[in-house]
Amino acid sequence: MRILVTGGGGFLGTALVHELLKNPTYIVTSFSRHSYAHLEDLGVPTIKGDLTKAEDIERALSQGFDTVFHVAALAGVWGKFQTFNDINFVGTKNILESAQRHGVRRFVYTSTPSVVFGDQDLMGVNESTPYPEKYLTHYAETKSRAEKLVLEANNSHSFMTCAIRPHLIWGPGDPHLFPRVIQKGREGKLRVVGDGENFVDIIYVENAAMAHALAMEHLNVGSPVCGQAYFVGQERPVKLWDFINQILGFVKVDPVLNSIDVNKAYRLGWLLEKVWGLAGIQKPEPPMTRFVALNLGKSHYFSHDKAKRDFGYVPRVSIEEGLKKTFSRTEKLF
Repeated sequence: MRILVTGGGGFLGTALVHELLKNPTYIVTSFSRHSYAHLEDLGVPTIKGDLTKAEDIERALSQGFDTVFHVAALAGVWGKFQTFNDINFVGTKNILESAQRHGVRRFVYTSTPSVVFGDQDLMGVNESTPYPEKYLTHYAETKSRAEKLVLEANNSHSFMTCAIRPHLIWGPGDPHLFPRVIQKGREGKLRVVGDGENFVDIIYVENAAMAHALAMEHLNVGSPVCGQAYFVGQERPVKLWDFINQILGFVKVDPVLNSIDVNKAYRLGWLLEKVWGLAGIQKPEPPMTRFVALNLGKSHYFSHDKAKRDFGYVPRVSIEEGLKKTFSRTEKLF
């Protein structure tokens, strides 16, 4: 089977490539704007290109692939809508349409639980949870638009699609989540938002990659996976601020003790968004936004029963095992 992974050199993309290469019958190629030495070392070629350029996508897909994993995306809580939309929605539209033209059979899209996050707690909810009427970040809105496009494109006989929604991916080589938390902890810029009792889903990167591979393997004619979205996470949700303090403890950073009311943080985020917007500031992002306030102060964890039922997803690596693997080379990582 010939497989194309967009963003194969990124954090999740690399883990997915490793997972796929366990099957000797899979021939894996990455599509990305850059080349990556660690992929070359694995014998995985990279087709260079830009998701926003249809001609680049056409050139890549014309080489003939059976399956596409669309992992690449622009994440973040601040920036211009057009930038997020061009990459997350237009880019997905480009590769989706090209895949259909070139006879790709399976299309697995990396989505996010943020597509259903509005302004309320989400506690153990399943995939029937509706999309919110309003989004507080361009990332969530454009990922939602793209997810809908992917699922609507499903044709269970000739072009089979599904969407995987991993939440807060972490592990060795994490370039975003843990480094950001640790840096702000060292700078004394973290505050518990709310009462510190909110629970969230997390997922170790190897488990997220495995979920994608399992979904693809079950994406066959007549399968219940066709045209569906799936939440995936660890064996249990974690109390967010206890988990953050656990992370900080690994690198000898003092725990977060000071707090701010979630409504006050939300209002502060609203104010800072207005100031940044009026001033036209793109970087750095505001120190607080409405989306960040709610993500840090609200619960957002999900049922994984559908993924377990439809393609056998059960976390391979536990939270405790994942933390040991992640911090086994602490000095080099953080």
